[in-house]
Amino acid sequence: MADNSVILEMRHIVKEFPGVRALDDVTMAVRRGEIHSICGENGAGKSTLMKVLSGVYPHGSYGGEIFFDGAEVQFHDIKASERAGIVIIHQELALIPELSVTENIFLGNEIVRRGVIDWDAARLQALELMARVGLETDPNTPIKNLGVGQQQLVEIARALSKNVRLLILDEPTSALNEEDSANLLDLMKGLRARGIAQIMISHKLNEIAAVSDSVTVIRDGRTVETYDVEAGHVDEDRIIRAMVGRSLDNRYPEHTPNVGEVLFEVRDWVVEHPQLPGRLICKNSSFVVRRGEIVGFAGLMGAGRTELARSLFGRSYGHYRSGEMFLGGKQIHPATVHQAIGAGLAYVPEDRKSLGLNLLDTIKSTIVSANLAAIVRRGLIDADEEFRIATGYRRSLRIKSPSVDAGVSTLSGGNQQKVVLAKWMYPDPEVLILDEPTRGIDVGAKYEIYKLIQQLADEGKAVIVISSELPELLGISDRIYTICEGRITGELAAGEADQESLMRLMTTTSADAA
Repeated sequence: MADNSVILEMRHIVKEFPGVRALDDVTMAVRRGEIHSICGENGAGKSTLMKVLSGVYPHGSYGGEIFFDGAEVQFHDIKASERAGIVIIHQELALIPELSVTENIFLGNEIVRRGVIDWDAARLQALELMARVGLETDPNTPIKNLGVGQQQLVEIARALSKNVRLLILDEPTSALNEEDSANLLDLMKGLRARGIAQIMISHKLNEIAAVSDSVTVIRDGRTVETYDVEAGHVDEDRIIRAMVGRSLDNRYPEHTPNVGEVLFEVRDWVVEHPQLPGRLICKNSSFVVRRGEIVGFAGLMGAGRTELARSLFGRSYGHYRSGEMFLGGKQIHPATVHQAIGAGLAYVPEDRKSLGLNLLDTIKSTIVSANLAAIVRRGLIDADEEFRIATGYRRSLRIKSPSVDAGVSTLSGGNQQKVVLAKWMYPDPEVLILDEPTRGIDVGAKYEIYKLIQQLADEGKAVIVISSELPELLGISDRIYTICEGRITGELAAGEADQESLMRLMTTTSADAA
């Protein structure tokens, strides 16, 4: 970085919500052309701080001062911050699926000639921006036809179209596979070389270590420390201690499994793609999970892990073609989600906001929603029982909120995930399928989730964990199945597996497996 002068200063920022002080005297500075990472547990205030900076929370709704490029700024909306050159890319991408790449890049910032949008000029500029971010596709392609990694590049191209000087990326790789994540980190390094400052919020300490020039740690709404680092030489243990306020010697809790008889069994499960007749997404899948056992499912993006899980849970994805399912030795036929719940199955989805939550609901109504019959008295919901149950889960899972009457939309991502877990624990299922249960969750909260998973297994449940993080599967599973192209390609005891052996099985083609 040729110019190390400060481009951004946030001084003594305070932000309050009813009953909660989300930010309490936060101070930080970002230099020109650096990648500055912000770390902290879920609910620490990271995303709130960035919303203050970008004008989502307007000046006057918070205390403190913001200086950008040497001058105090008072942004009253996100447009004002973008005009100054500050652009934020949220964890949930703000793209319109039905519109093209070009239309999304220039949405709200259209190229206009004599009152009419100049689409020819827009497409040419879109191609230039796409080349800068490494996106190789037709600019007329609808967003819905792109993968998540490509959609992330569209967001960055849109930021570049606004002459961005400070780019904020909130959990930019949380939904990406390893290859797309590596490409995005390389792109961030390229933007740094062009002098564009970046703030990255991430729970992935290995990625922070790979690209950061400086790190700020926030805990309970306060700045704990900021320090310069050399990219590739970040002390992850120091970050963890600052984040959680204690040393975390082992990221995976020790656990002695008490595995019993086979509780859940699937035989020759075949499912067809919902939109592509003849294309199989589950190809004669067979597996077993024993009582008290944690079984991991590993596979690359698109391998069919989520499709298998959703098809088992009341056939909620794809078209069932054949196969059998057994619970406790008896065959079951759950053809709907309601029947699956009644049979003793639960599924915590990968996409919590689209499939796991109603963002207009409160915490208490969400937690009881999968088992309402248990709190209905004479046709009416027992409000006292609803409050009692929800409050119990709020305490036991350490859900950070002023009360269970708060809306789930007000919670951080990690706390939303805890609400989803509580929702599916309440029906007391025999089999829990957890799809990416720690995605977007900080290292301290992950430890709590791992202990919870172990607790469920100790209660005699059969627990299935789907994860894209191989160290996580190796750290918490008793056995691991691998999937490639919709087919189960291997099975390993966790004690005999490593990342290399799993990756080998995860890349075994259907023909090889056959």
